Amino acid sequence: MNVLNIVGGGMAGSEAAWQAAEMGVDVVLHEMRPKVGTFAHRTGHLAEMVCSNSFRSDDDEQNAVGLLHWEMRAADGLIMAMADAHALPAGGALAVDRDPFAEAVTARLTAHPRITLRGTEITALPTDGAWIVATGPLTSGALAEAIARQTGAQALAFFDAIAPIVYTDSIDLGTAWFQSRYDKGATEEDRRAYLNCPMDRAQYEAFIDALLAADKTAFKPGETATYFDGCLPIEVMAERGRETLRHGPMKPVGLTNPHRPDEKPHAVVQLRRDNKLGTLLNIVGFQTKMKYGAQTEVLRIIPGLEHARFARLGGIHRNTFLNSPTLLDASMRLKSQPNIRFAGQITGVEGYVESAAMGLLAGRMAAAEILGRPLAPPPPETAIGALVTHITGGAEAKTFQPMNVNFGLFPPVDMKGGRRNRPARYKAYTDRAKVAWTDWLQETALAA
Repeated sequence: MNVLNIVGGGMAGSEAAWQAAEMGVDVVLHEMRPKVGTFAHRTGHLAEMVCSNSFRSDDDEQNAVGLLHWEMRAADGLIMAMADAHALPAGGALAVDRDPFAEAVTARLTAHPRITLRGTEITALPTDGAWIVATGPLTSGALAEAIARQTGAQALAFFDAIAPIVYTDSIDLGTAWFQSRYDKGATEEDRRAYLNCPMDRAQYEAFIDALLAADKTAFKPGETATYFDGCLPIEVMAERGRETLRHGPMKPVGLTNPHRPDEKPHAVVQLRRDNKLGTLLNIVGFQTKMKYGAQTEVLRIIPGLEHARFARLGGIHRNTFLNSPTLLDASMRLKSQPNIRFAGQITGVEGYVESAAMGLLAGRMAAAEILGRPLAPPPPETAIGALVTHITGGAEAKTFQPMNVNFGLFPPVDMKGGRRNRPARYKAYTDRAKVAWTDWLQETALAA
C-alpha cells in the first residue's frame, strides 16, 4: 500500500507519476508501449503527442485552458514545464516540438529516484494496492473489457481523428504566406507562426466537392459514428453545410495575403509549425477520415499544396471513456473498487492539458491518501476544480460526453456592478480562480 501503481504513460499518467513521486511516494509506472503498440502512437516515449502538437491558448486571463496552464505551472507540473521548454512559435497558443517534448518527459521520469518504469500491459483491475488507471482513449482491449465487467456497463466510446503533417519544403511559398491571424504574438516569430494557403470562391467550392466525394474509412457493422465536437473530421463538418469549414478552421478573417494584398481570400487553410526546425507543418483543424489515397488527392487541391509531401497522413480511431458521473467519486476513485482511481481522457475530459491536469490531481490525491493525509478536491472556482466537479457529478450522466475546460463549467462569477462585457467577465473568472488555486495549494502544503 506504500507504492502507487499507475497504468498508462500518456499525459495523465506521466503527470500523476511526477506529482506523487515529488510528494515522497514510490511509483511504478506501467506503460505497454513499445512492446504493445496502438493505432496512433509511433514511439515508446512517455507523453507522446498523437494528434495536434498544440496545448491551445496560453492566455491565462481570457481563456479557460490558459488558466489551466497557469494552475498546472503553479503546482510545478512536469507536463507544462517540458511544454514550455520545447515551445514553438504559435501566436497566442502554446505549441510544442512533439518528439523532444516526449523525450524530455521520459528522461525526467526515468531519472526520478522514486519512479520505476515497467514495460508491461495490465489486463485486469487489481483488487489490492493503490492504483491509477490513466490509459487514455486508446485503452487496450483486455483492460477495457475488465473495466466494463467491473462497472457493470459498457464504457462509452466516440471516434477521434488525426490531422496530416506536411513537409515545409514541399509547399509553394509563392502562393502561401506566413502570418498569424490578426498578427497575434509577442514576437515577430510568433506573428509568423502559421502558413496560410488562400482560396477564392471557385477553389473553395471545388475543394468541398472533392471532400464530400472522397473515399472515406467505413465503420464496422453495428458501430455508431459518434464524434467529439471539438475534433470533428473535416468531412463531417462539410456534410453539415458547405459554409461550415469557411466559418471554422478555414475562416479567412484577420489575414492579408502579401502576394495579392488587394484581394480578400474566400477561405484560408492554415498550417502550424510541428517541430522546432520548422521542417514539418500540421494542417490546423484538418482531422480526417479520408483513406490515404484520397487524402493526398484532395489536399493537393489546396493552393500551395499542389506538390505537398506528407510526413504523416490523417486517420480515425475509436476512443473509450467512462461515464464518470455515475462511476467515480469526488476523489476520482471507482465507487465499486475505491483502491483504483482514474485519470486523463478515459474520465471524459478532452485535450492534452485537461488530461494532464486530471493526472496531476489524481497523483496528488493518491499520494496524500497513501501518506495518511487525505486531500480534498480543489474548489470548483478553479479550472482543475471545475473539471473534476464536472466529471464526478456535475454533468448529466445520461448525456455525458467528453468535455474541454470552459468557463461554462465554473460557478457563475459575481460581477458586483451589473452586467459587464465578456473580457471583464473572463478576467473575473481567472482572478477568482488564481486566488482559490493558490489558497488550495497552500492548504495542501500545510497539511503535508
